[in-house]
Formats: sequence, structure tokens, C-alpha cells
Amino acid sequence: MKRICIVGSGHVGLVTGACLAELGNSVICTDDDLEKIGMLKKGVAPFYEPGLQDLLSRNVSSSRLSFATSVEDGVRQAEIIFVCVGTPVKPNGKADLSCVENAAARIAKAIESYKVIVEKSTVPVGTGSWLKTKVRLNNPGSRAFDVVCNPEFLREGKAINDFMHPDRIVLGVENKRAAAIMIELYEPLKAPIIVTNIETAELIKHASNAFLALKISYINAIASICEKVGADVLRVAEGVGYDKRIGREFLDAGIGYGGYCLPKDLAAFIRVAEEAGYDFELLRAVQKINNGQRELVINKLRNALSNLDSKTIGVLGLSYKPNTDDVREAPSIDIIRQLQAYGAKIKAYDPQAMENAKAILKDVEYCQSPYEVAEESDALVITTEWDEFKNLDLFRVRRLLKQPVIIDGRNILDPHQMQRLGFVYKGVGR
Repeated sequence: MKRICIVGSGHVGLVTGACLAELGNSVICTDDDLEKIGMLKKGVAPFYEPGLQDLLSRNVSSSRLSFATSVEDGVRQAEIIFVCVGTPVKPNGKADLSCVENAAARIAKAIESYKVIVEKSTVPVGTGSWLKTKVRLNNPGSRAFDVVCNPEFLREGKAINDFMHPDRIVLGVENKRAAAIMIELYEPLKAPIIVTNIETAELIKHASNAFLALKISYINAIASICEKVGADVLRVAEGVGYDKRIGREFLDAGIGYGGYCLPKDLAAFIRVAEEAGYDFELLRAVQKINNGQRELVINKLRNALSNLDSKTIGVLGLSYKPNTDDVREAPSIDIIRQLQAYGAKIKAYDPQAMENAKAILKDVEYCQSPYEVAEESDALVITTEWDEFKNLDLFRVRRLLKQPVIIDGRNILDPHQMQRLGFVYKGVGR
């Protein structure tokens, strides 16, 4: 059993802490957000992630998992400290490391014995060396410590499974002592462990996310060609995906990627490459294609309805992906704002994300079901592939709509069935 402190109890930090506690470790999760820590102490998860609530309850009850606002108290009790704070992107594309710097200073002042300080947040290459310097400068007793880069590969909506059954574990270390401690920590997961230097581990994370973004934009570019020549992008993706060198995952055409990680990490990686003297034109194209996917929805609606002024558009899905309540960089947010700029009225529904959406979207009628959204709407737009939307009573939807128009931004419905039912149906690349 290891004694672990998590600095930053957001999505990555809380899932990491809960899963490490599930493995039998003693974990204290810290955060400056008093409201969040108050919820967690009551056993309430502050965001939606499948399975997280049960994991929290079980490990709090067993006393393996606790919560505090004091980073310093957590550090003093721990052998391993995970830094899981936010690294948002600045307007110039650089990662904002101010939260990492603050965490480093607080950790350093509380070090009383040897610690392993783990970069879990996604950071630019070179941050590990910088972090070590920051800790050393703020460590008055010159206590021994090591810095490790252990990037996370957690997908929202599948984060617990991703942690407990990882494809690989990446450890960027400076010496055998730190490597041995981290290998022992992760040994119960029985996953391949890649041990590198810190810079290589940092680069692996950015390179991985950038490649996933590239696959999504690539299939969206193929989708545009499919629409022009009469091909079906789903069958193209199927045929391409059977190639073991390529694989089927992340070849789903639609309205593009969103969320906190991919847009942020792509922008930061472009800037990292630029500072290293390389113009990553390929990734700039990935960004351009992704941003253009939102416009496709607007154009399809305008073609179907002639104009959008005073039209009522129903939007199904607000989270950037299913099984999360996260609306950060969600395509739906951009689409709704563009529709409102054209004078459209918006009705919307999401199984989990409506409260978060209400904080950033105004003049939207939030509904309690997809059918309430459809009632008296001129068109429906599907922006998130929730299972609930895959199993709609389409006869009922058809009766409720003023005009039988559906723009399927996630290709979850069958075009032939939609045509038979009398819908004006537009997918992406179909």
C-alpha cells in the first residue's frame, strides 16, 4: 500500500485518486474549491462519470479515500504526489502552467522527507525540468524528491475502465529509485509499462492526442468527398478500419471533436513544435477541418429550411460526447450560438449536461425529453450520440415536428429508414 496525495480533484485527479484507492492505496484528494471538497466529503461526485459515484462511496466507506483543501497536509502524509491541476491554453496557444507552478510551490514547502512528484496533467515537453527547478527553489529544507511524468490517457465517459485496464502506462523518470516506486504502484494493473526519460513521456501524451485529432479530421475530410461523389463514409471507414495498421477507432465522421483535452492539447502541441523550430502545418489543417464541421450543420439546415430567422431548431445533445456532462468546447455550443446569430429559436435536451449548459448558453428553452424538443420545432439537430437518441420513437418524432427535418451530426440514424418514414434527413458524408 502506498500513501498518495492528489493535487487537483477535477476529472483526472478524482478518477485517478478513486482508482488508486480501489487498488488498496491510502489516498487523499485535495482541491482549493471549497464547494467541491464539501460535496466529496458528503460522498457526492461533483461531475458525471459512469461508475465514479459507486467508486467514491465504496472507498470513502473503507477509509482508503479522503478529501481536504490543504495541499500541505496531503503532501506531508504522502509518499507519492500526483499533480492533476488544469493546464488551459492561452490565447497564443501556449499552455498556462500557472496552476502547476502554484502546486509546485505548495508541495515544496511541505516536503519533510523523500517524495515522488508526478506530473499527471498534460504539459508541454520540458515542463518536468521546469517543475523540478520550481520545487527546488521553494524547498527550504532541501529535502530529496524526484519528478516523474506519468501522462493520463483517460476518456471522459470511460475513464474508470481506462484507468483500471490501460493500453499502456508511460513513466518518464530520471533514476531507478523513482521508477521502482511507480512500477510497484502500477503492478496490480498488469499493463505494459514504458519507462523513458521525462521529455519523451511528455511528448508521448501530446503526440497521442494530436494523432487522434488527426484521425477524426481525416475521416471528416473523407466525408466531404463522400457527399460530393455519392459514397457512404460509414462504409468507407469500415473498409479502411479493417486494416490493422489503421484501425476503426476515431474514424467516425461528424461535427468534429470537442471537450477539454483534444482542442487544448492540439493548440499547445502546435506551439511546442513552433518553439522547437518546426511549423506543424499538418496539425493546423486538423484544426481548420474540425472548426469547419460546425458550419456544415448550419449549411445543411439553411438548405433544408431556406432561412433560419424565427425558425425553431431542436438540439439533441449538449455534452461534447455521451456519458459525460462536460460541455467544454462542445460542438453543440458553437452550433447553437451560430443558429441564434441567424435569428433561430433554440430548444435543447441532454440527459446529463443541461445544468452545465445553462451556465454558458442564454435564451435556450431547456426541455425534459427529446420529444418535448421535437414538438413544434422546424428541425432537429443531433449533436451528441447518446444511446437515448439512437432509440427514438421516430413515428412520434415525425408527428411532433412542424417540418420533418433531421440533421444527424453523429450519423446515428439509418438514412434509408429515415427516407421511408418521410424525413428530410441529412447525415455527414452519407
